Amino acid sequence: MLPGIILPAEPAYAGLLDVLGDGVDALAKELEVYAGDEPPADYGLAFELDGIARAADGRGFGRFHLVGYSGGGAAALAFAAAYGERVLSLALLEPAWAGNLRTPVEDALNERLRALADLPEEKRMAEFTRLQLAPGVEPPPRPGGPPPPWLAKRPAGVRALVSAFEEADLDLAALRRFTQPVLFVLGGRSNPDYFAQMAGRLADVFPDFGVETFPERHHFDPPHRAEPERLAGLLLGLWLRAQPAA
Repeated sequence: MLPGIILPAEPAYAGLLDVLGDGVDALAKELEVYAGDEPPADYGLAFELDGIARAADGRGFGRFHLVGYSGGGAAALAFAAAYGERVLSLALLEPAWAGNLRTPVEDALNERLRALADLPEEKRMAEFTRLQLAPGVEPPPRPGGPPPPWLAKRPAGVRALVSAFEEADLDLAALRRFTQPVLFVLGGRSNPDYFAQMAGRLADVFPDFGVETFPERHHFDPPHRAEPERLAGLLLGLWLRAQPAA
């Protein structure tokens, strides 16, 4: 299970793992962009793919189910393209990226996101958050208290991952050959110009693709944290359905 670019893996998936219980041998894995004090100068998505493979090997997972949210969802998607023979099923929780061949609607929103680069850090993050929410949806309140130590790595990590997306080439032909089941999880209060458009594109790529919507959730209030019971049921169904083909 791969987290997004902000919250670390273990707290991000703690509620979901608790619901799944001891019957599931699951690993919440941190993104490789945070393996050191700073992202490597040559960081790219290949670092994340290598990290997934190493973590799986370390746990003795030959083939495995892969779950990824936001930046972790993008890494999971790229891993399925590169190492599809190892992936039993793929659950994409509003991935941050799904290749650079976007729809015109996605391109328009992406240009607005790119235009934020020149804003001061605090204003840039506020606008970045707003653009990923549906119109009229209020962003979540900022947490109180002193910032946690891990937060200091996040600005550099975000920049490195965004650059990695821009330079990456998603192998759509490989994904068309991926016959294991894929689940795309949407928040009903997320910006449809971003995630729903992405889901529509991927529906034309994967042979076995389904979408589940959580009407009251959005990208910054995701189902794995806000509704872990329902998401756990969906994942168990996905994993059981994938087993016969495995």
